[in-house]
Amino acid sequence: MAIQYHVAKSGSDLNKGTEQDPFLTINKAASVAAAGDSIVVHEGEYREWVKPKNSGLSEYRRITYQAAEGEKVVIKGSERIQEWQPVEGSVWKVVLPNEFFGDYNPYIEEIFGDWVVYNPGRHLGDVYLNGMSFYEGETLEQVKKPQIQTEVMDHWTQKTVPVHNPDQTQYVWFAEVDDKTTTIYANFHDANPNEELVEINVRRSCFYPEVTGINYITVKGFEMAQAATPWTPPTADQPGLIGPNWAKGWIIEDNIIHDAKCSAISIGKEASTGHNYRTIRKDKPGYQYQLESVFLARQAGWSKERIGSHIIRNNTIYDCGQNGIVGHLGCVFSEIYNNHIYNIALKREFYGHEIAGIKLHAAIDVQIHDNRIHDCSLGTWLDWQTQGTRVSRNLFYRNNRDLFVEVSSGPYLVDNNIFTADYALDNHAQGGAYVNNLMRGKMVHRKMLDRATPYHVPHSTEVAGFAATYGGDDRFYNNIFIGDEGFEGVGTSHFNGYPTSLEEYIETVHQEDGDHQSFNKVEQPVYINRNAYFNGAEPFEREQENLVMNSFNPGLQIIEEGEEVYLSVELPEEFGQLLGEIQSTATLERVRIVDAEFENPDGSEVRVDTDLLGTQREETSVLGPIAQLQKGKNLVKVWG
Repeated sequence: MAIQYHVAKSGSDLNKGTEQDPFLTINKAASVAAAGDSIVVHEGEYREWVKPKNSGLSEYRRITYQAAEGEKVVIKGSERIQEWQPVEGSVWKVVLPNEFFGDYNPYIEEIFGDWVVYNPGRHLGDVYLNGMSFYEGETLEQVKKPQIQTEVMDHWTQKTVPVHNPDQTQYVWFAEVDDKTTTIYANFHDANPNEELVEINVRRSCFYPEVTGINYITVKGFEMAQAATPWTPPTADQPGLIGPNWAKGWIIEDNIIHDAKCSAISIGKEASTGHNYRTIRKDKPGYQYQLESVFLARQAGWSKERIGSHIIRNNTIYDCGQNGIVGHLGCVFSEIYNNHIYNIALKREFYGHEIAGIKLHAAIDVQIHDNRIHDCSLGTWLDWQTQGTRVSRNLFYRNNRDLFVEVSSGPYLVDNNIFTADYALDNHAQGGAYVNNLMRGKMVHRKMLDRATPYHVPHSTEVAGFAATYGGDDRFYNNIFIGDEGFEGVGTSHFNGYPTSLEEYIETVHQEDGDHQSFNKVEQPVYINRNAYFNGAEPFEREQENLVMNSFNPGLQIIEEGEEVYLSVELPEEFGQLLGEIQSTATLERVRIVDAEFENPDGSEVRVDTDLLGTQREETSVLGPIAQLQKGKNLVKVWG
C-alpha cells in the first residue's frame, strides 16, 4: 500500500513523517520511501543535497517528490553566511574551517576536465548577494579594484560580444585555502553582507542519487539553485544540480532551476565508462576515449531496458555556467519539452567545447520539442549519434548560435522551428531532414572525414557500424530562409554540385577507382525542394520549385511582452503561391549510411503535419513553421 510522507520546516526527523507529524529534511523521507510512495514537501528553504536511496519499480510504481500544492519550496546547494568581517573599503572576508565543506570544498575544486579550453583558475565556488551571482577574481587585487567589463570574447566566433549584465562585473570574489581554513573575500560595494542575504556554494548537487540505478523517480514543483556542479564533458562523470545518475524513467517537471556552476539537469553518463582520461592520462585524443566510452557503456548494460527514457518538461532553467540540460549516453529515448531555457554560459568565466542550453551526445530517439531557448552561448548542440532524434516546434532567439548538429549520420528530423540567431545553424552532420523551419542567420556546412563515429541499429543502443561525416544526405523541404548583410551561407547553396538521387550518387562513385577512397571524393545526394529564399539567401542550384526574392527583407523580429513572445515578419505578395507538401516516412528518402528510415521512436510512420502552434496542416500548406502565415505583415504569438 502506497504511503504519503510529509516534510516541513516545523518537523523533526524523529517524527513519523505524517502530515500532522512531518519530517524535517527531505533526505529523511528519501531514506524510507519505497516504490509507489510519494513525498510532499511543504513551504520553506531546504539547504540539503537530496540523495534518493530507493528506486521506483515501473511507470506505475514510481517514487514521487513534490512541492505541496500552492507552496514555495526551495532546495539550495548553498549556505547563508553572516559572519563577514570588513577588510578595506567595500571588501569583506569570511574565514571558514575546511570541515564546514566536508569532503567537497568548491573553493579548492577547479573547473577541470576534457575539452576545457579556457579557465584562468576558476573554481566551483560562488558568492551570491540577494540571489545575484558574483564573478571570481584571479587575485585579491581584482576584488579590491574590480575591472568593469562591457565586452568579452566569444570563443566560438572569435568576436567580442557584450557581457551579460555589465553591472555584475563589479561584484567579485576571491578565495584562499590553506590546510585548515577557507577565506573568501568579496566586494559588496554599498551592501552590508551581514544585513543582506549572502550565500556561498557548498554542495555539489541539490537532487542527485549517490549511486546508479535509482529508477522511476518524479521530481515536481521545486525551485532548486546554487550548486557547485563540476564540468560535464561526454568523457567523464556528468553530475548536474539535478539528475538520475545513470538510471531509467525519471520525470523532472514544473521546476525552477538556476545557478548551477556548470550544468543544471544531467541525464548523462557516469564515471565507470571513463572520467577525464584525455586530460589526466594525455595518451589518447578525447575522441578515442569517447569512442571507448560507448563500448564500455554497452558492456555495463547501456540499453533501452535499463537506461534513459526520461521526461523533462515544463521547467524554467537559467543562469548556469555550462548547460541547461546535458547528457551523454544516459539521455537515450528521452523527451524534453515545454521548457524555458535562457542565460546559459553568458558569464564566460570559463569556456570549453561542451556548452549549450541543451547539449546531448548519443541522443538516440530523443524528442526535443516546444521549448523556448534564448540568450544562450549556443541554443542546442547535438553531438555524435544523433539518430532518431527530432527537434520540433522550438523557439530560438538571441543565442550566439541556435543549433549545432555534429558528426552524426542520422536519421534526424528538424521541423517547424524558428531559428533567428545571427548564426543559425552548424551542420557538421549527414542524414538530416529540415522541414518547415524559419531560419534567419548564418549557416555553416562542413564535412568531418577524420572522425568516424558510431551509428546504431534503429531504436536501439546496439552499435551497427562507424562512419565519417561525408556531408550531404540531407533533406530540405518547405523552409523559409532569410539572409541579412554579413550573413554567410544562408540557404541551401552549400550543396551546389551534389547529386539529387541515390542512383546518381552510386553511378558517380563507381566511376572512381578504389574502395573507400572513392566515397571520400564523391558528394552524397541531397533532396531539396519547395523552399523560400529572402534577403540574400541562396538556393541549391538544382532545386526545381522554390521562391527566390533576394531583395525582399521580411524584417523579422522576436518581440517579448512579459511571458508572451511574438513573431513579427512581413512576407511578399508571392508568398502562398508555392505550397509545401506534408513530409513523412513515405516521402523522406532513407539515410544512406545507417540504411534507416525516418520514423517515430516506436517505429511507426512519422508525419510532419503539425505546425509550431499545434495546428494540423492540410495536405498542402504555406512554407515555414506556422500554417497561418500569409502575405503582408504577420504578428503571431509563438509562446505564452
